[in-house]
Amino acid sequence: MVGQIKIYLNIKMNKNKKIIDSAKRTLTKELESIKTLKSVLNKNFYEAVYSIYKSKGRVIVTGVGKSAHIGNKISATLTSTGTPSHFIHATEASHGDLGGIKSDDCVIAISNSGESEELNNVINYTKRFNIPLISISGNKKGELYRNSTYGIVYKKPNEACPMNLAPTSSTTMSLIIGDCIAIALLELKGFKSSNFKNFHPGGNLGKDLKSVKEIMHTNKSIPLAKYNDKMSKTLIVMTKKSFGCVGVLDKKGKIIGIITDGDLRRKMDSSFLQKTSQEVMTKDPLLISEDILVSEAINLMNNKKITSLFVCNNYKPIGIIHIHDLLRLTS
Repeated sequence: MVGQIKIYLNIKMNKNKKIIDSAKRTLTKELESIKTLKSVLNKNFYEAVYSIYKSKGRVIVTGVGKSAHIGNKISATLTSTGTPSHFIHATEASHGDLGGIKSDDCVIAISNSGESEELNNVINYTKRFNIPLISISGNKKGELYRNSTYGIVYKKPNEACPMNLAPTSSTTMSLIIGDCIAIALLELKGFKSSNFKNFHPGGNLGKDLKSVKEIMHTNKSIPLAKYNDKMSKTLIVMTKKSFGCVGVLDKKGKIIGIITDGDLRRKMDSSFLQKTSQEVMTKDPLLISEDILVSEAINLMNNKKITSLFVCNNYKPIGIIHIHDLLRLTS
């Protein structure tokens, strides 16, 4: 029985090693392929991106096989980052979907070999109607590159597949080129987090893209005290509001300090209740604007090791957020 267990464990350990070693080989091969991609960031890449930037229509992405799946993802990334895009499968294009390509669009066609017959009708259509055709391929001598307006050619890699057949390294390279195009366009257009939010209202990403204005506590919920209030009064405000802090206001209603639980412990003595808020407060607290994103607020709180932030407009408090509010939102 013991011998059988040992044999079973040895077999399991050998299988584990085989799986991990295989994964490491795949990772190594794909990383080696990715390192060659810097060579595609040349004049052709610039012209391709700039032609999309100038285009008044959409970006139509097309391909067949695994390239079609990559194209679908590239199209989705473009759309979500401010460049309207639509995916058309090259095979379906020959059966009526060419009608989805308009004269003011531009086309990105993806093919590792650059010789996919299914792309011929797309190529001919773009030529007939003078539609810019951008190719992403691994073959400079291929039909696709030779007929494209702007050709982006990567060094054809050895696939991670041990038989060098299944598209692996090549699809990864195409995907990365697509990401490079999308992010270059995002930056050219000045696409901001506020724009991003409009396209991603749902899920955790949508939550992180909320502004603190949407979740902050306002009006009577804000714990505030005047600079000359006695601590006997300020403590009551601090206890009732339950934020573990209170903001201290000057004569103009601007925040000049904050009193936290830590300040209470440090300043506590026999005359504590007779002291003014100004005598106990910590000066110049960290303040934020109402437009700051939830994700940014969380980073601020984590880095500064604080649990509450006052939201202000020209130093005048309009709200307060607590770390628990943010964590509930993003959980």
